[in-house]
Amino acid sequence: MPHEPKPGRGFAARIMTLQFVVVGLMILAAAAGALWVTVERVNDQAQGRALAIARTLAADPELQTQVKRYADAQDLDSAALRAGPVQEAAEAVRLRTGAFFVVVTEDRGIRLAHPTPALIGQKVSTHPAALSGSESVSREHGTLGESVRAKVPVFAPGTGTVVGEVSVGVGVQELAVRLRTATAWVLGLGLGALLLSAVSTRWLVRRLKSQTLGLEPAEMAQLLRDRDAVLYGVADGVIGIGPDGRISVRNKAARIMLGLPHRHESDDIIGLPYAQAKLPAPLVAAIAEGTGATLRLETEQAALVATVHQVTRDGSDLGQVVLLRDVTTIETLGERLDAVETMAGALRAQRHEFANRLHTISGLLHHGDVAEARDYLGEVIDSGPVREPVQNLAAIEDTYLRAFLGAKGVQAYERGVVLRVGEASALYGRLNDAQDATAVLGNLIDNALRAAVQGPTPRWVEVDLLSEGSTLHLAVADSGTGVEPGLEVFAEGVSTGTLPESEEHGQGVGLPLIRRLARTRGGDVWIADPGSELEGRGDEHTGAVFAARLPGVLSSGQGTAAHGTFEGKK
Repeated sequence: MPHEPKPGRGFAARIMTLQFVVVGLMILAAAAGALWVTVERVNDQAQGRALAIARTLAADPELQTQVKRYADAQDLDSAALRAGPVQEAAEAVRLRTGAFFVVVTEDRGIRLAHPTPALIGQKVSTHPAALSGSESVSREHGTLGESVRAKVPVFAPGTGTVVGEVSVGVGVQELAVRLRTATAWVLGLGLGALLLSAVSTRWLVRRLKSQTLGLEPAEMAQLLRDRDAVLYGVADGVIGIGPDGRISVRNKAARIMLGLPHRHESDDIIGLPYAQAKLPAPLVAAIAEGTGATLRLETEQAALVATVHQVTRDGSDLGQVVLLRDVTTIETLGERLDAVETMAGALRAQRHEFANRLHTISGLLHHGDVAEARDYLGEVIDSGPVREPVQNLAAIEDTYLRAFLGAKGVQAYERGVVLRVGEASALYGRLNDAQDATAVLGNLIDNALRAAVQGPTPRWVEVDLLSEGSTLHLAVADSGTGVEPGLEVFAEGVSTGTLPESEEHGQGVGLPLIRRLARTRGGDVWIADPGSELEGRGDEHTGAVFAARLPGVLSSGQGTAAHGTFEGKK
């Protein structure tokens, strides 16, 4: 069913937005990680470089001697220090190594060397940690700005006495340059990743839309719900077959109609090629043709009409759909309607005959022939009720069944056939399901009448009825030629339309239908005798005998041992 598109962004926009957010977060995380690693690496390199320079200078014996000399002096001349050997050595190291600064102090913290000569002779601005005898590395902001600095103690020559310290600083300008370079690389790679993500996402969305026929995910979910509502909300069976010939879907009605495995069982047909799904052979052939067809299927459960449809969209083959309709109920209603029409026809005939008698009496009285009218009325009374040419009908207790057999007797009489109730019949109680009983009995009588008409004379049909509790046992025999040996009268495709009237026994006139009707009640319909001489009958010819067992059609009654009469011939 059609659906209005929901407002808001479509699937492609949502996917691209999500992709951008994810990639953006990944880029930010990668940039932060890369910058942190760069900062740590540059700091480590700067600290190591500053420490190496400071250690080298502090280990110089000449520098150690000069620093000890200045440390022992009481007063220091700043001018002499600026031109002294310590300043010259420190400046030489600074210029050679490219350090930010090289500062040398004696043990009181007075600068002996500094890149800014005016500061020589003054105390350092930071705590002289190295004067305690340990090395230190830190990042500080001094008189020359931000730097990574290393402080190393200067020992007196040949002793462990601290006489001063060397402080070497490395500027952070290189760190800023490397950070800018790393940031540029990360941003460039991030923009490239975003662009690649946009292109790949767009391609993926187009691919998905082509495979989903342009449907959005919400539309596909609604379509799936609609499909389930249609599949499981209808009484017809539905089987879907994909272009690859595999069964993609089937509903519960189709499973029940064809007796297929449940979807939770290992041998479920979904996913199997239709030729391996144990479908009826005629249905498999119709699917294989691929042109669409309508055919009738006979199963143990029901009579079905199957329609095979070829499904295409925009010129693309989407597979086939098989629709199954259970026509058992319709055909059963038809059989019941036939029984009602039979009784209605018999009642019309009896009404016509009764009206004729009344008209005769009325005419005699109108002309004043009272004596003749009295004599005619006496003849009518002596002859009994309106003609109901069924012998031994009094053995049937149920009034509905008696009326039905009487109607069939009228039909038989009109066709030159005698309908009689067997002398061994004993039916007690009333029918509580007259429709099923008359549908089965009427079909068997109609078939027997057809066979008797085509058979030799005398022509007759005999009905035997026995009750066993609530179960009705019945047998219908005729004077026809019997059932042809080897002919499967209950098999699919054996019908009146396929045989000349002279050769048929009526075997296709609803026999599969009434057998299914009986079996749904736990009973059955079968051939008790295909045609033979019956003991004690005395008729010149005997035809087939069909028997049926219908549980639950009688409300009450005294039972008889019916199994020995019919079931022994089954």
